[in-house]
Amino acid sequence: MSIQERMNADVKQAMRDGDDLVKGTLRMVIAEIKNKRIELQKDLTEADVEAVLMRCVKSRQDSEQQYRDANRPELAEKEAAEIAVIQKYLPEQLNEDEARSVVQRIIAEVGATSKKDMGAVMKALMASYKGKIDGRLVQRLVGELLP
Repeated sequence: MSIQERMNADVKQAMRDGDDLVKGTLRMVIAEIKNKRIELQKDLTEADVEAVLMRCVKSRQDSEQQYRDANRPELAEKEAAEIAVIQKYLPEQLNEDEARSVVQRIIAEVGATSKKDMGAVMKALMASYKGKIDGRLVQRLVGELLP
């Protein structure tokens, strides 16, 4: 079953259960997927759908942080709940310890010796682990590990 099929089935189940959070979140995500399909004028692959989901999560993370900065915890919690709903459809993300070991390995493979090599490390990492590792986390770890 594809991601889109699972999402459509979950929207129907949320409607039956009266779960407005899941129903509303998935409807917004499905609309974004449809917009991307119209924009590209072709059917989306699973990788394309995952990219749309990642963009949705990133957008909500930014909103959540802005709400926290503006002292609006109720809206921040809503964004966090939406993130949790969307992440159920994404591949499992590496945790910080796993990401740190991957970053150290890639730094050694690339032969990076300073922050000037950060771009090469990021490129190699994202080529191998796109969708499985958070870009912000990688950027922070690479910055910490390179002198």
